[in-house]
Amino acid sequence: MRSYLTVSGAAALLLFAGAAPAVADDGADRSFTIEDPRITESSGLAASRVHPGIYWTHNDSDDGPYVHAVDSRTGKTVATITMSGVGQPRDVEAISLGPDGNLYVGDIGDNLNGSWDHVWIYRFPEPEQLKDATVRATQFDVKYADGPRNAEALMVHPRTGRVYIASKNEDGGGLYEGPAKLTTGATNVFRRVGEVPWVTDGAFSPDGKELVLRSYFSARGYVFENGRLSADHAVRAPLQRQAESVTYTADGSALMFGSEGERSDVQRVDVDSGNGGDGKSPSRGGDSSASSAGAGSAGTGDVKGTTLTGVLVLAGIGFLVFMGRRRKGK
Repeated sequence: MRSYLTVSGAAALLLFAGAAPAVADDGADRSFTIEDPRITESSGLAASRVHPGIYWTHNDSDDGPYVHAVDSRTGKTVATITMSGVGQPRDVEAISLGPDGNLYVGDIGDNLNGSWDHVWIYRFPEPEQLKDATVRATQFDVKYADGPRNAEALMVHPRTGRVYIASKNEDGGGLYEGPAKLTTGATNVFRRVGEVPWVTDGAFSPDGKELVLRSYFSARGYVFENGRLSADHAVRAPLQRQAESVTYTADGSALMFGSEGERSDVQRVDVDSGNGGDGKSPSRGGDSSASSAGAGSAGTGDVKGTTLTGVLVLAGIGFLVFMGRRRKGK
């Protein structure tokens, strides 16, 4: 029976390997754990377009003007950027990369639900080299047309460069559209253009046709047309201890979901394979519990292909049992 087990086991392993989702050959863009002890409240994520496998993140309130580049291959910080030319950040909640090559950092949190009459957005070019540096950032004053509010999600459209903010409210928030171009020396007024659920972060697909918004327990995707929300659907999202962030991988093949806390996890969830990795639409159907099964840290957590893998493994086991019985009968 050993020979049957050896050959069949090898075949099962090959089938198992063939069912695994495609990820970068060098191990980038897999699930990972943020190892930096300074990053205890990772509240936003943005996938680098210049440095494959690098994710920009930052702490929540009371940390300072810092943005960190984390390598998804190792979970280690490879650069810390200190923003100069800005005031003291109050509650940095989001980060997004624009089509202009700039990183946009949203100092938009307001846990007192409207105690601040304005918030800020900081902008600086994504560094070409990954090393600790101080960069001069541009600061923009922001107000909402319908009054102050709390927010944790800032998204820059990858085609138009327009900035959007989703407010956070357990009874439902709003999607706010910024001016066509942010300006200094004057207040940038964001106007409500849509209704959204309780949101802790959001991200546009690389082609700009989809907007994903996440909360503590779920995520939804919205068709985004002409600057407005359209048809929506459930998006698979992992259950995390404090679900705070989301971004697409640079190639649009997956969503990366982040959480707060020491050594917090960033978990990969593949988008619908039928879309060819162009970021047009996240996977439909399924819920948080379904996607979190098998989602862990450091090189695990890929969801795509899980059902097929299970079927193949069961088939392999059945084959071994069948061959074992045949051998005993001889």
